[in-house]
Amino acid sequence: LNVVISHVIDNTTAQVNLLDENGEPTETNVNLTFYNDFTGVSKYNYIHTMNNYGNPDTMVIDPVLSYKVVAHTIPTVSLDSIILTPGKHTIIPLSTPQGGLEIKMNSKIKYQYIVRPAGVDTTLHVQEINTVEKYLIGKYDIEVLTLPRKKFYDVEVNQSTTTIYRVSTPGIANILLPSRGYGGVYVQNKDKLEQIYHFKGEKMQHRLTLLPGNYKVVFRAKSAKQYIYTNEKSFKLKSGQSELIKIY
Repeated sequence: LNVVISHVIDNTTAQVNLLDENGEPTETNVNLTFYNDFTGVSKYNYIHTMNNYGNPDTMVIDPVLSYKVVAHTIPTVSLDSIILTPGKHTIIPLSTPQGGLEIKMNSKIKYQYIVRPAGVDTTLHVQEINTVEKYLIGKYDIEVLTLPRKKFYDVEVNQSTTTIYRVSTPGIANILLPSRGYGGVYVQNKDKLEQIYHFKGEKMQHRLTLLPGNYKVVFRAKSAKQYIYTNEKSFKLKSGQSELIKIY
């Protein structure tokens, strides 16, 4: 009977300590989800908050259930099988050391970039240039969705600092073809060519926003019936500049 009464009268409370790399509960403003450990259904959703004393806020939680707590950091951190003692205060520690990441670029186009765990070909998050997002400390691979794509490997995110990488201002390539035809634009990296844009035989003018670099246009008219009518033209594009490329 005393146990039943304590369930009704005494508040069961919990606080989630989001720990930095020094084991201090300094991280906050992260969404927390409490799942029923048995059914997998979410029971509570709270934004982690610091109280007026600078300590993690106290939450009133139903002690009947066993919980899985998930901190929605990038990537997420979770802890299973959390059992609360009725009428008592429970501290739940989660290791969530975080730092900021930003890709800066002078561009009117709001390019996005893919963030992956270093060496893993799985999309972790998609972020927009010139914005800061928090990640768990560690190393990440980044692929900026420019033309051509810009990649950074083993980008290190450190505790409570913002890691900043910069991408050069793109330029404009105005390509005028003599007729509709096939081919494309290649980025020239030493002796290698990588096709980054296709001509599909639909239009004669192509306006491309490209990163600075060396490029080559390869074209063959739609009406041409022999490969010898393939044309090539190389051009160099500088940061922030516009180039007109005519194919004859």
